Amino acid sequence: MDKKFPKSKLGWLWENMKGKRALFMIALLGTVVYNILQLTVPYISSELVDTFLTGEHAAENWATNRNFFFVLIGIMVGATILRTVIVYLDCMGYEHVSQHVLYRVRNFLYDKIQRQDMKFYSTYRTGDLMTRVTGDLDAVRHMVAWVIRVIIESFALYTSAMIYFFVMNWKLALCIMVLSPFIFGVIYMFRTKVRPMHAKLREKLAEMNTYAQENISGNRVVKAFAREEYEKEKFDKANTSYKETNQQTALVWVKFYPAVEGMASAMSVALLVIGGLFLIYSLNNPDNVQLTMGQFVAFSGLIWAIQNPMRMLGNIMNEFQRFSAASAKVMEIYYSEPEIVTAPDAIDHPGSFKGEIEFKNVSFMYSDGNLPVLKNISFTAKPGETVAIMGETGCGKTSLIHLIPRFYEPTAGEILIDGVNIKRYKLDQLRKNIGLATQDVLLYSDTIEGNIAYGDPHITAEQVVKFARYSAASEFIAKMPEGYDTIVGERGVGLSGGQKQRISLARALAIEPSILILDDTTSAVDMETEKQIQDSLRHLDFSCTKIIIAQRISTTKFADKIIILRDGCITEEGSHEELIAKGGYYNELVKLQTGDAS
Repeated sequence: MDKKFPKSKLGWLWENMKGKRALFMIALLGTVVYNILQLTVPYISSELVDTFLTGEHAAENWATNRNFFFVLIGIMVGATILRTVIVYLDCMGYEHVSQHVLYRVRNFLYDKIQRQDMKFYSTYRTGDLMTRVTGDLDAVRHMVAWVIRVIIESFALYTSAMIYFFVMNWKLALCIMVLSPFIFGVIYMFRTKVRPMHAKLREKLAEMNTYAQENISGNRVVKAFAREEYEKEKFDKANTSYKETNQQTALVWVKFYPAVEGMASAMSVALLVIGGLFLIYSLNNPDNVQLTMGQFVAFSGLIWAIQNPMRMLGNIMNEFQRFSAASAKVMEIYYSEPEIVTAPDAIDHPGSFKGEIEFKNVSFMYSDGNLPVLKNISFTAKPGETVAIMGETGCGKTSLIHLIPRFYEPTAGEILIDGVNIKRYKLDQLRKNIGLATQDVLLYSDTIEGNIAYGDPHITAEQVVKFARYSAASEFIAKMPEGYDTIVGERGVGLSGGQKQRISLARALAIEPSILILDDTTSAVDMETEKQIQDSLRHLDFSCTKIIIAQRISTTKFADKIIILRDGCITEEGSHEELIAKGGYYNELVKLQTGDAS
């Protein structure tokens, strides 16, 4: 069942035609006009036949009114040329509007995806999102550029031809049209069969794209475990499933096509049989003419205008269902709203924070979890202090730091910065004051300088070098082929884990944050480099409160405060010396890492 959206799918399309709606309406009018012009050739043909060929006074008309013959020919040629010009301009108009809609929706979707919270990214797969902004959007563009045009074209052509037929000879027209309701019935049955197939087809495509995206992103893991054949088989299964679903969808129309084609062709048979009988009767009874030769020629020349729209109904319905399935997925993202947003009454704080952080009885649980990750967490970090967080894997360390920039919201308690609940700050101003460097580093396909200056593209080259020096990255950068202008490649391929971590740290420092959050950022660097980084962090030329997740005692022993987490709770808190004196988890960790454990 389709999800409920604020607008219908066609209403949503109309909304995104803003700025081009007048052009679209002109294009629709043009479609109606050039299809009505289709009647001119059969009409003039019937006039030529009745007036100059088979009519009672045909010879006399040819002898005395030959100019009228050439006038009719000229009108026929002129109408054909006019129709051709209108068709060309019309197609250009539809294409222009469709590209405008595509551009507008794609930009809106990208902006919407950028503003989503972490829950959104844990819900939607990357391959699925890529399918929505590429293949699904192309189906939307195709709807504007082709499907709507063909619908209007078929309706205008069918209606105008039907009216013309009834005006010309209602008896013969009725005999031909009697098959139309049966064709409409077949098309309706086709619609009910093909609709779920397109939704299934779209899911298969998204699944296949997800496999491809994950495989390309994780190519090193695939090669490390020699799993190329396994990944090929997995993708082949997804590809085969997509192909089979595609075939099944196409076969649905194949099953109904013979009935539609048969009844459409039966119209020609009806015209030949019934029209022939009318014509024979008219020739034998000149005083009671049922059908003239010119009218029969007009019917014969225009019967396609009834048949073709009937034949096109299947394709139209097929494409419409494709649009319906694709647009539902696009609109799902289009109308989605992040749960974490700037409050309407948020305070304006454009400057830097002092950097005081306070957790007050904070608890947190993921929306798809059953057990709390954090329970009643309370601590304070004064401006300029360094707070280290330690604990076993899965104890909630990363979840805790993700609450500070509001990647997630606590389920209980509150977090204060400079005495103000973080929910009261504007989201962008809050995050611009927080520098974040994680263990899993993402670098962009850009220069090293571009990656370091990502958070503040206006910083100078000298400042980039300074922050690279803070993170102990300047030395290895200087040895690279093009120095700071070296392209690092997608996700930093070509750099070691430690090099990527140091560039990530330089990027976090480059915005001169009031709060610096480091999530095991030095785990991949050697002890000497780590010592250099720690020394730099203690002597920054700007005030900065540091929250550091680490497992090495060498990283935490100089912290002003060390917090030990266990099962989501704070079990120990104090300085290096204080925690050693307590003889708990931290003391055991010190013994283990220094070799003093018995």
